[in-house]
Amino acid sequence: MTIRHVVSWKLATTDPAERTEQAAAIKRGLESLPPSIPEILALEVGVNVLAPGANFDVVLISDFEDADALARYVAHPDHETVAAYIRSVVGARSAVDFEV
Repeated sequence: MTIRHVVSWKLATTDPAERTEQAAAIKRGLESLPPSIPEILALEVGVNVLAPGANFDVVLISDFEDADALARYVAHPDHETVAAYIRSVVGARSAVDFEV
């Protein structure tokens, strides 16, 4: 059973230039993870392009073999580094993990 891990973030900043910079940094950080974390089967990161005040700013869609593989990804030091940056700039987070 594959687990799809979907996370959306709303950045805390209201400055459009800062939002663009932070969203790009999150995207780069997350996209750097697959080579060092073999548990990632697929990973896609999107940055919102419409309704910036209403929509969340960044979304991660990633696939893992099972819940244990997702847990190993979450605990991986490279993921923890990226997650620490994300936590430092995010105002809200939403996540859903489901079977595909």
